[in-house]
Amino acid sequence: MNARRACLAALALLAFGSGAAWAADPVLAMPGLQVNVGGTGGETASAVKVMLGLTVLSLAPAILMSMTSFVRIVIVLSMLRHALGMQETPPNTVIVSLALFLTFFTMAPTLQEVNTKAMQPYLANRISTEAALAAATTPLRDFMVRQTREQDLALMVELAKAEQPRSMDDIGMVQLIPAFMLSELRSAFQIGFVIFLPFLLVDLIVSGALMSLGMMMVPPASISLPLKVLLFVLIDGWNLIVRALLGTFA
Repeated sequence: MNARRACLAALALLAFGSGAAWAADPVLAMPGLQVNVGGTGGETASAVKVMLGLTVLSLAPAILMSMTSFVRIVIVLSMLRHALGMQETPPNTVIVSLALFLTFFTMAPTLQEVNTKAMQPYLANRISTEAALAAATTPLRDFMVRQTREQDLALMVELAKAEQPRSMDDIGMVQLIPAFMLSELRSAFQIGFVIFLPFLLVDLIVSGALMSLGMMMVPPASISLPLKVLLFVLIDGWNLIVRALLGTFA
């Protein structure tokens, strides 16, 4: 009994001493492990910056899909592949990679403005987090407004049951982002339709020639596909498509 009381007293003293040491220096030391629960204001600010950076990285795919030119570019490139009649060539990885680089070229002025007005001042602790977010949103907003049709904006405002805006500054991002995506889809399908026309003409010519020759058992795609690829290569189609596609964002 006396031995048990002695053990309890020793444990109480040990707990009291550990609590006093924790209050004095908030460091938990164990063999091979040391955890510091304190921190200065600079360390806390760095932790907040790291958390914001990870949040932006996790939202990067959504931002890329909804607030940049990626949607229009990747849809046009995919429709070009279908117009050629090749379902898996170029592969999806090639299409997406090319779309990413073209998106970077298109968004370079906007990204440079975001870096100059928001990222660098924030990293230098010259502006607050709220000011940095506002400064970063403004260039992206200006880009989306230039590419968005008024009809799509009116539709989103109507669906959101929001008040009629007096100017573009009164339109919230909740209405602007889906309106921008609708406009991008419309533009992509318009460009894709123009791309489809010459290849459709080749298919019609080949089908008519086979019908006139009585070769109805020959699949027209087996002859039109190499002709379309040859025609596309001879006119330097990739150069023309990329130049015209990026020109739509001027």
